[in-house]
Amino acid sequence: MKPSELPRRAGVGFKPEHFAAIDAVSQPIGFFEVHAENYMGAGGPPHAQLGKLRQDYALSIHGVGLSIGSMQPLDADHLARLKIVCDRYEPESFSEHLAWSSHDTTFLNDLLPLPYTEATLAQVCAHIDEVQTLLCRQMLLENPATYLLFEESTIEEVDFLSEVARRTGCGLLLDVNNVFVAATNHRLDPRDYLKRFPVQQVREIHLSGHSETTDDAGAPLLIDSHDTPVKDPVWELYEELITRTGPIASLVEWDNDVPQWPVLRAEAEAAGTILRRAAERRAA
Repeated sequence: MKPSELPRRAGVGFKPEHFAAIDAVSQPIGFFEVHAENYMGAGGPPHAQLGKLRQDYALSIHGVGLSIGSMQPLDADHLARLKIVCDRYEPESFSEHLAWSSHDTTFLNDLLPLPYTEATLAQVCAHIDEVQTLLCRQMLLENPATYLLFEESTIEEVDFLSEVARRTGCGLLLDVNNVFVAATNHRLDPRDYLKRFPVQQVREIHLSGHSETTDDAGAPLLIDSHDTPVKDPVWELYEELITRTGPIASLVEWDNDVPQWPVLRAEAEAAGTILRRAAERRAA
């Protein structure tokens, strides 16, 4: 099984509207990440652009529709299309979410939470085994942003992810914004979560912006919206984490209200500065 091996640098999620600016001059970017589902067609401009980028940059492919957490079988056609994309581009990394997004033949266009029980643990592990066997590569599993907790959950999320990694050999994708969003929504301490997280299994980190609103009771509610710069508390958590772990491949996501390329590049450069500081501290 091919391991995930992204460079320990800062990357960004690729958006087609940025292609001309990126292609015009070499960029200070360690890697680009794309959503697998956007490249499941046979050809056209998406593949022409990604093929050009792939010549010069490391690549992470991030799935959003595999429905790893579903209690139903994985969609065989979706898996087949995913394998074609991964075989075509040979990415340094492939990742998916700890979530479910489909039921029977209905795709729900969202990343929905699941209870953490022995039954869901067994099913998630079986699905990851199936994906890794088909792709002949390690996949990374991302911690979710959540807005509710299940009464039937019997396993802490950190322990659930750790056990999935132990049973399957998958790596983990640690989304620091998701940690902050979920911890705030559930009145928990994000630093405690990160202290208990199995960072030795982390192969990639995600950073993104979130929006702030209130729930029906007037309490603060954060939404993992990917439509703003990374917020200061998330940067602070990230720097504390990287200081402890050393550099890890780190991606800035910005999927809605996408800004012009220099703005997104500046976010990646901010992450790169933190990565360099951590490397210098460890070398001192």
